[in-house]
Amino acid sequence: MTNPIEFHDRSLSLGLARVSEAAALASAKLIGRGDEKAADQAAVNAMREQLNKLDIQGVVVIGEGERDEAPMLYIGEEVGRGSGPAVDIALDPLEGTTLTAKDMPNALTVIAMGPRGSMLHAPDVYMDKLAIGPGYREGVVTMDMSPSERVNALASAKGCSTEDITVCVLDRPRHEETISEIRGTGAAVRLITDGDVAGVIHCAEPGTGIDMYMGSGGAPEGVLAAAALKCMGGQMYGKLLFRNDDERGRASKAGITNFDRVYTRDDLVTSDVIFAATGVTDGSIVSGIKREVGYLTAETILMRSKTGSVRRMTYRNPV
Repeated sequence: MTNPIEFHDRSLSLGLARVSEAAALASAKLIGRGDEKAADQAAVNAMREQLNKLDIQGVVVIGEGERDEAPMLYIGEEVGRGSGPAVDIALDPLEGTTLTAKDMPNALTVIAMGPRGSMLHAPDVYMDKLAIGPGYREGVVTMDMSPSERVNALASAKGCSTEDITVCVLDRPRHEETISEIRGTGAAVRLITDGDVAGVIHCAEPGTGIDMYMGSGGAPEGVLAAAALKCMGGQMYGKLLFRNDDERGRASKAGITNFDRVYTRDDLVTSDVIFAATGVTDGSIVSGIKREVGYLTAETILMRSKTGSVRRMTYRNPV
């Protein structure tokens, strides 16, 4: 019996950064052009091409959707050269298609990789999410708390007033009551139009001014966000939300048996992973693609959970 090939995260990390960069550079020509689908397709094509250059036996566990809905980078698609370690891949080739089409901040290309079986195969449903940065005791905030209780608990743990807390929330009608309750504590709310992977990362990234993320968004993006926090430190909780029997069926198909389970960060991502994100438009985490005559310049953040390392790289690419 052949022994499985070890997942060498260090040697694979630069290749993962190249995958993320390629997707960002490919979508750059669509920034501000108003065509979300074209921008997303350009990123998908480039990401897939680069993934297939890596010496991995990769399976997409978080991708563009089911096979009949996504011609490329669908859930279950095999990528890589077919040699090397067996890995799970979670990706969002363009997190913020609307942001890209409208040239608004915080559009990213995002990808994470870990050993086979290391990531929750999250169905394409909503997930209620709660995240804070590193440095706090476990359970300082929980899913059972109300939004105001979470703000008060975090302020107490941080040793500050609730007025010094800022919470990031997706700007959606479904969050109106949550936003009102947060503001009722005196805390500030940072509203984002899209891109809740970036929203969760904000909690752990110094200098963003964000203390906590809460609200519902896509479950697949929740796994990607958990991969980033696994590298950066911080706590995250998620609970799948179901609107109908069809969505429960998707969850069952993905292997979910407990529909009421609250997942921790380490439930969503169980082993050491690597994570890369490249800016498409300017944001608080990384800069967007910069154009100059003959060149495009991209900034990528590359992280490894095994070492807790966070590396920033600038790639100046002739065109």
